[in-house]
Amino acid sequence: MQTFDYVKPASLDKALNGAEGARVIAGGTTLVDLMKLSVERPTTLVDINLLPLDKIEKLPNGGLRIGALVRNSDLAWNAEVKEQYAVLSQALLSGASPQLRNMATTGGNLLQRTRCMYFREPSAGTPGGYGCNKRTPGTGCAAMDGYNRIHAVLGTSDRCIATHPSDMCLAMAALEAVIHVEGPKGKRTIAFGDFHKLPGDTPQIENALEPGELVTHVDLPRPVDGAHSVYLKLRDRASYEFALASAAVVAKVEGGHVRYVRVAMGGVGTKPWRSHEAEAALLGKPANAEHFRRAADAALAAAKPRKDNAFKVELAKRCLVRTLKLATA
Repeated sequence: MQTFDYVKPASLDKALNGAEGARVIAGGTTLVDLMKLSVERPTTLVDINLLPLDKIEKLPNGGLRIGALVRNSDLAWNAEVKEQYAVLSQALLSGASPQLRNMATTGGNLLQRTRCMYFREPSAGTPGGYGCNKRTPGTGCAAMDGYNRIHAVLGTSDRCIATHPSDMCLAMAALEAVIHVEGPKGKRTIAFGDFHKLPGDTPQIENALEPGELVTHVDLPRPVDGAHSVYLKLRDRASYEFALASAAVVAKVEGGHVRYVRVAMGGVGTKPWRSHEAEAALLGKPANAEHFRRAADAALAAAKPRKDNAFKVELAKRCLVRTLKLATA
């Protein structure tokens, strides 16, 4: 880890005036790890924990506002979240460990970086090291022909197949959250589906934040009347492990038919994967095993597995079918 300057501003204006090479830190549960590996090398750490961004507030329209500094544990156990946004509480509680959830923040989770072992290799993207276009564009992607069991099968490109790791983000994708940011050019909102970027030809660009911008809070819309939500995560061990396949579903059934549904899938995508294909296959259809399987087939129709992760295609389908059954029971 290289040396760095440390500042702790007491106002948002001062936090937005960081020096070149500065990185924002809150819980530090991802950033500090990457600094130790020399993946991240900030010249300045801007600690934002003094900013008033740690509240969970009910909105006049019936939705919920979540400050960027709200800790994962506080969000998961919030009474409103548990009752009205169960998928979010379940997703958060399936991630990391209690100790990490006590530190990790909403804003930090939005910016969580991949667990690709080639990306996290200290020498990646350097002469003699593994190729990693996410670290150093143009150096290649060692995962393509290397060990790629945990890698993505949806949204990949010939430059990168790294999987997005967040559980929280899947729930927020299914809930159609809106992200609020502030920066040198002022305030703006970003629809959740537009926040994370596909790798394409620029895998080093992971999100829609512009230089100097900071996530301030996330808004969840008013819950859909009569809808139920579920998060299911399949992994190698029961705790403290990232998903091989996961699914977040918000669904409403009336008269035995699906009247509203939102589907997001994890462990398989290069970003939190909203499956519009699965939703289209389900809407208006009977809520039964046949249509759940059709939706799962539609969700994975564009999958491009590699030599070690082909099992994820069927695993993700079964995960989605099971989650749909739970959400519509």
